[in-house]
Order: sequence, then structure tokens, then C-alpha cells
Amino acid sequence: MTGSEIVSGTSGKLGAVPDEGGVNFAVFSEHATAMELCLFSSDGRREETHLRLPEKTGPIWHGYVKGLPAGALYGYRAHGAYAPDQGHRFNPNKLLMDPYTRQLRGGWVHDKALLGYGETSNGLDQSLDTRDSAPFVPKSVVSEPGLFTTMSRAGAEAERDLIYEAHVKGLSQTHPGVPEAVRGTYEGLASDAMIEHLQKLGIRSVELLPVHAFVDDGFLVERGLTNYWGYNSIGFFAPEPRYFGPEGLSGFRTMVDRLHQAGIEVILDVVYNHTAEGDHRGPTLCYRGLDNASYYRLIAGQPCYYVNDTGCGNTLNIMHPFVLRMVMDSLRFWVECMGVDGFRFDLATTLGREPHGFDPHGGFFDALRQDPVLSQARLIAEPWDLGPGGYRLGEFPHEFAEWNDTFRDTVRRYWRGDSHSAQELGARLLGSADSFDRAGRRAWSSVNFISSHDGFTLADITRYNHRHNEANTENNHDGHHSNYSDNCGVEGETDDPVIRARRTRRQRNMLATLFLSQGTPMLLAGDEIANSQGGNNNAYCQDNEIGWINWDKVDDDLLDFVQALSAFRRAHRSVRQTRFLHGRRRPRDDLRDVEWTDFKGQPLHWRDPGLSSLCLTLRCSAEAPDFEPDADVVFIVFNRNEEPAEIILPKPAPGTHWVRCIDTAQAEPAAFCEIDTDHVPTEPRSVVALALKANETDADPKEH
Repeated sequence: MTGSEIVSGTSGKLGAVPDEGGVNFAVFSEHATAMELCLFSSDGRREETHLRLPEKTGPIWHGYVKGLPAGALYGYRAHGAYAPDQGHRFNPNKLLMDPYTRQLRGGWVHDKALLGYGETSNGLDQSLDTRDSAPFVPKSVVSEPGLFTTMSRAGAEAERDLIYEAHVKGLSQTHPGVPEAVRGTYEGLASDAMIEHLQKLGIRSVELLPVHAFVDDGFLVERGLTNYWGYNSIGFFAPEPRYFGPEGLSGFRTMVDRLHQAGIEVILDVVYNHTAEGDHRGPTLCYRGLDNASYYRLIAGQPCYYVNDTGCGNTLNIMHPFVLRMVMDSLRFWVECMGVDGFRFDLATTLGREPHGFDPHGGFFDALRQDPVLSQARLIAEPWDLGPGGYRLGEFPHEFAEWNDTFRDTVRRYWRGDSHSAQELGARLLGSADSFDRAGRRAWSSVNFISSHDGFTLADITRYNHRHNEANTENNHDGHHSNYSDNCGVEGETDDPVIRARRTRRQRNMLATLFLSQGTPMLLAGDEIANSQGGNNNAYCQDNEIGWINWDKVDDDLLDFVQALSAFRRAHRSVRQTRFLHGRRRPRDDLRDVEWTDFKGQPLHWRDPGLSSLCLTLRCSAEAPDFEPDADVVFIVFNRNEEPAEIILPKPAPGTHWVRCIDTAQAEPAAFCEIDTDHVPTEPRSVVALALKANETDADPKEH
């Protein structure tokens, strides 16, 4: 039988690596006593061959199967002690996924045979369960050799600006311009219609919610729901197959290539902090069965239970060298073989936890920063987890940008009218230097956002005071409590034109604040068209019209306004600087790089407890070197008051005048308006941005 002869092979590369003569298999397990390779029929239903891996080099089991072709289906059965009270949960009755597999065939079936332990009438016990799980799990696939080759990354060399957070399926599932055959797929995300939309918005990077192969939580399946967001990873090398289109696995590489050709980077939201196996009551799918005591952090003195800094039942043990190696190999695979440009690390504090606590110089960060490939990738941290001391905003290494939830909450509170929020807004507008201006970090370190996948959409921030998560079947107890939202007078939808206008103005104000702030702006997909989730602020399980973007209800005026904001930001370096601004005088003209004033043009009184509105003048940083001269100057007005106001403008430099470019009081993007006086009128509850423009001069007489 082809593929029935096995020899020692090598331990150099983990996973199933094919060549012309067969396939080399290598898998890590420090505590197993034997490792069995199981080969399956082409449909994955019949287990045809059992082969013991004949060699163990250090903690790596390996063997080479002669004559086995690419595309073969396989899995592992690990032998060893079943002793949960010692941290070991080996059970050869459970077919295990190869942690390094690039592809899965079939799906996960929610069945009790996946459990490694027995059950009694009172619940679980700790006895070994003997049911075979093979019929209920997908099979690992021996990848074609081409999947191990390096993919060109000749596409985006984008500035660190304007990230678009999107869900692969939800972005295109209902878009009428996307061919029906590829809606909700990798190919659909990079279809002509979607790329055109992204380019009109000026998107530099698309940040995708998890695309690593993941598992639907058992409690969701029992309720008839699924894990829509995908923060339940099981395969760190395999693209999630539910997003495959006509091209299958290669569709992912096609997506990346097409986005690169359009000048757009691809950033993946990755979940290396936990796995889909959950807590001690969860299924045995891969890591738990291969070497539970190595792959997971277990509670000291009670190794039957898992450390749960993630809130998801378990915590991956990144401190173990072979677990760290797996994460690093995974990251390199996605960069080198799949062409992605960077990563957003979910619950990144977990990845920096050492025995003494969070350490920005811990093993994971050291490994990442010295890696010649990964040190050049875009790195973004979600700077918190649920463990002790988990909130670490501003404490990551300088190579990282960080999600800034303080920006989100401050902007929402300011436009809601909360007291003392104007003072806080000042810091956020300048890139949150109070958190990030240290150790040579740059202003792009702050990833600013108004909304993200987790929470209300921008439209719902202005429509709902309370979450409405009843569809999640958790009695509306899930999701954020503190939304800092304001329904403007009526909860939910309304036909009242006054309330609708106020909501739209509020959305434009928050978007303008986002685009005019120093840092890296992130736009939630759909916010540019006023997409609503009906007040659901935790749509993680809503793979339906609640979670998908509704392209049938596009607010065209808002879309045009976002495009205008994006164009303004691209045109003016003073609002997207790499260096922090501290009001220092610039050597070249002795002007301050940022000045704060009130509506009368006088210095702003920050200690005023009633402060609600402010103005700032932005010039390029005093710390910029002389070889980066830039004359760009922008003046921005934030008028939160209920009355219109006349704003005294800064005196323009000789040979220049002010031009009004952005005005959120306009339903459509404001036409560029030349200002020939020393003041500009502003409407209530609005943002106005002006830029200096050189005066036009008469044509050179020699040209006549």
C-alpha cells in the first residue's frame, strides 16, 4: 500500500513536509510515550493506516512515510499518562489535529466523543473516555509543496495610516456589486467592487478579524448560533475554510495579492493567547491531547485546572520554548508564504506574561524583535487581558502600535457632553503623548478608534443608550456596560427629523475628531455608511444580518463626508505626524508646533471646569529635522456648545490665507471656502478645519 512504509525522517521542520519521495512528519510532545500517525481515505471517513512515529529527537517525534502524496489526510493519536491531577491528559482515543497543518478537510462536529474525560449523571468525572473522536473532527491535510514557497510582498509600502477593521464574510456578504459566487469569501473581499470602495476611502491597511481556523463554541452550537467573529482559534497555520470561495485555499493568497496591487496592506487579527479547547471541561482537539502540561499554563498546585488570564478558559503557555516556536513559525508562515504585512495581537498582555508578571522585555517580545522577518512587519497590540494587572496601555515595545480605548471613550464622552472631557480630549488629539511618548516611540503608536468589532457601531452610539443583545440568548447580560453612547432623545430608530439630524451631526463630529487627531486612525467597516447592528454591542455570535454590513442602507452623504476627511488627512502632514507635539518653538520660524486657543484667539484656560470647546493650530513638529521642512498649517475648531460662534483666526503668515476645508455642520462635504477676514463662523455642535493656502500671484509677464 502506498504510504505504508515509515522510516526515521528528520526533526528539522515541524508539520507534514512533502518532497518527491514522500512526506516527513514531525510533531512536538515532551511528555508523550508514543505518537501514532493515522492516515485516512480521500474522503476522510475511513482510517486506513496506523503508523508509530519511529524516532524522537529531544521532544520532537518524527518519521518519513515513503510514497505518500501531497493531499493525503492524517491526524495523530498521542499515548501517555492520563492523569489530570498531574496536568497530563493523553488519550489515544481522540484523533488530534496537527498544530502545523496548513489545511483542514471536513468540519468540527459538536459531539461528546470530543471530550477526553468520562461523564456521570452528576456531570464530568476524571476517568478516561474511550469513544473515538475521529468521525467528528476534520483531518489535517498534507499541503502541496507550493504552499511552502515564499510569496512576493511587492505591494503596499503604505504609511502607518487609516486602518479599516473588517470581517471577511460580513464585509461583502450583502454587497450588490460583489459577484454572488464570491460574497463572504476571501476572493469577495478583494473583488473589484470592494477594492474600489477601499480606495475611495483612502484605506492604507485592512485589518481582518481572525482568519486562523477556529471552532464554534459548544454552548453556541447548542443555542443554534456560531462563533461569527472567530476568536476561538485551533489552527494557527490554516486559513479558516468557511471563507473559501471558488479558489479554495489559494483564494487567500489571491486576496492578498490583489489588495497589494491596489496599494493596501493586509493585517491579521491573531489569537495566540488561548485556544478553542477551553477549560478542563472542554474538548480534546489538538494541544490538550498532544501535551497538555506544555502547551497550557496550569494552576500551580492544581494542574487539573487552567490559568485563565484570557477569560476564555485557558491560556497558551508562550513561556515554553516549543510553544513560542510554534507561534513564531506561524507568524513567519503568514508573512512569507501568505504575504500578509502585519498582525494585531488579541489580548497581547497575555503574550508578555512571565512568572513575575507582564514584561515588555519578555521572551515573546525578544523573539519577535530580533527576528529578521517579523521585526519588519506591522505590529499592533490590544494592550490588555483579563488577568491581574492586565491593562498595559503604552507599555509595549516601541515597534508596536496599540489600540487606544482611552481615545474611544474620551471622544464619545466629549461629544455626549460629559463634564471635564474637553481637557481629556486635548491629550487624545495629540496622539496620547501622556501614554506613548517614551523610549523613542512615535505618534503612530496610538491606534485611535471610535468603534470596533467589539461594541456599538458608530451609528448605534448615537441611537441607543443601552445594549440590545437579546439575540445572543444570554438574557442581555453580555457585552459592554459602559458604552458612553447617547440616543439623542429616542431609543432606536425614529422618523423624527430633528433627532435624525442631530444623530448624523454627532457621527460626523466623531469621525472628524478621529481623522484630525495625531496617531493612526482605525475605521470600523460600515461606519462610513452608518451601518447599524440594531443596538447589539456584542455581535460575536451573529453570523446573519445583525453582524453583516447592510449595503442596502447606505448613507451616501456620510460616505462622501468620510472620503473628504480621508482626502484632507492625506493632503495635510500636520494632522498625521510621526513625532509628538508639545508646543515647542520651531527653530526655522520660532512658532510653536501646536497652540491651543479659545474662540477669541486667547490662550486656552485648561483649568476652567466648564471648558467645553477649544481650538488648536497644528504645525509640523519642532523636533523634525531640517531636511524635512513642511509649511503645512491647520487650524481646527471643536464647538460643542449649543450656540453658534464667531472664531478669531490665527494671523496667517505673509503671502497666505485661510481656507475652510471641513465643516461637520454641512450635510455634504464643505466646498473649499476662501476666508478673507480674521474670523470664521461656526455652527453649534460642529467641527471646522481650515488650512493655510498660498496666495495666488499674477502670472510672470515673460509668459505673455
